[in-house]
Amino acid sequence: MATSCSYYAFPPMISCTAESRPPRFGLPRPSTSSSSAAYKVMKPIPYHPQISTIMDLPRTIKEIPGKLLDALVDHVFEFVDQPYLPSQSNFGPVEEIGKAVRATAVHGSIPHDFPEGVYIRNGTNPLHGVPKSAVSIFGKSNNIWVEGEGMLHALYFNKDSSDGSWTTFYNNKYVSTDSLELEKQRKKPVFLPATEGDPPAVLSAFLLNLVRFGVPNKNMSNTNVFEHAGKLYAVSENDVAPYEIDIHTLETLGTWDHDIAQSWNRPSTSHPKRAPYTDELVTIGTDARKPYLVVGVISADGTKLLHKVDLKFERSVFCHEVGVTQRYNVIMDFPIIIDLSRLLRGGSIIRYEKEKYARIGIMPRYGDADSVRWFEVETCCTFHIINCYEEDDDEVVVMGCRAPDSIIPGPDLGKGKLEWFSRGFKKPNSDNHHHMQQEGLKNKYAYTQVVDSAASSAAGMVKYGGLAKVCLQERNVQFLEGINQNGEGAEEYRKIEYHMFPENTFCTGASFVAKQGAADEDDGWLVTFVHNEDTNVSEVYIVDAKKISSEAVAKIRLPCRVPYGFHGAYVPIS
Repeated sequence: MATSCSYYAFPPMISCTAESRPPRFGLPRPSTSSSSAAYKVMKPIPYHPQISTIMDLPRTIKEIPGKLLDALVDHVFEFVDQPYLPSQSNFGPVEEIGKAVRATAVHGSIPHDFPEGVYIRNGTNPLHGVPKSAVSIFGKSNNIWVEGEGMLHALYFNKDSSDGSWTTFYNNKYVSTDSLELEKQRKKPVFLPATEGDPPAVLSAFLLNLVRFGVPNKNMSNTNVFEHAGKLYAVSENDVAPYEIDIHTLETLGTWDHDIAQSWNRPSTSHPKRAPYTDELVTIGTDARKPYLVVGVISADGTKLLHKVDLKFERSVFCHEVGVTQRYNVIMDFPIIIDLSRLLRGGSIIRYEKEKYARIGIMPRYGDADSVRWFEVETCCTFHIINCYEEDDDEVVVMGCRAPDSIIPGPDLGKGKLEWFSRGFKKPNSDNHHHMQQEGLKNKYAYTQVVDSAASSAAGMVKYGGLAKVCLQERNVQFLEGINQNGEGAEEYRKIEYHMFPENTFCTGASFVAKQGAADEDDGWLVTFVHNEDTNVSEVYIVDAKKISSEAVAKIRLPCRVPYGFHGAYVPIS
């Protein structure tokens, strides 16, 4: 069993200067129990007439026929729009094409040794035009900025074997979740927003969704795509299960294998990981109710759930990613806390509680709750892991991206969102850059998207103005000059190279594509969806990873606008 854990926390990359990395620091003696000082004795829940009325709902509404209950909801709740600002226009949805369309305009040239395949990215595309709020006698509840139906955007790269010429096709299509199909059938929103807003309104939405549809929130499948056992899946944290996608047509084929779905029966992380050498898929599932966090291991052929264990958390946390090494699973327990009792007391259902503890757990692949060794770290917000690997048989190294605050879910009760987000993006440590995951083994390089602080602050939503290559094993000596007369802290900094886009041009969903027969780890390219807000033109850029600061080797103009989204992947196919 690992005897120590080193956590390297990288600040988010938000400018064109090199970024720092805190040094390895002494960790307290690991334990399998949480610090008692991190918890406070709960005060009695005060009487709240609206909440008391809502808590009586489950005992009565179960007796109401479905159509009558729908009519009651329609009468009591009114859906209203949350319109986009002009600076947010490319976060707005586009029409579904649903079939491949030729993309003929290419500036530069697609490299001859670029692999045939499909570059695919997930993201929100609100079915009803804009995010919604629901207004009722209980107050107002809102969709937050990460909510919206999932739409896949794909660019296909086909190479003619006779002359080596390239043909590219673009397609987009909604992920056909059960929630989407229900709202398409009814031609209106039916799920009440249950994440942000006035506590009585959020609680009533949570309970009514649960009774009417069996889930507290709609299944959106809008965050990521991943491949396992030759199948492609779309996923988000609130989905009952990932949705299988036909990679050639983007049609939704259903959820994953029936036996796994029956055994797992809970949401999954948006970033499951394939274990090195065994190709088993490691996932986690969090919930607002116990068990709060469960780890699962799925067979390499994707047909069986080999291991499922409750880690016996004492709190529900929003955990976006799981890490793996050759022998271990890496669990991030950071204090973005989902708390239904806090909602009952008149607070937000999700809140980043910076006064609470943060810890990283290292567990054997098939371990249980008692086998996890917990290492406390400085409290921060960490959504993404850069690299996890084992060192010298008794150490696990975890590299992640940290920030002192969280942009999820936003301000308490959703009050003053634009001002709150605008202030946050002005701070030099504002979080929310996206990375390209490096899996399970020690890497020389990692790649991230670079937040444009000024543009993000103006929009109140994150915009990425470039790409960064982090050279994990190279120090940036030039940047260190003058840092400290004694040269202390030199190991904190790593060399970073940038590829910055033209003004008012931003990207999402960047992914690394390895060169066929690559000799070096960075032999390959970065691909990303890019949108120019001045011309309203969307393109896919191909950037040489070895020469990341150089001009993109190819820019492929797309036949329609592609909204900003979340994570993407490149899947080689014939």
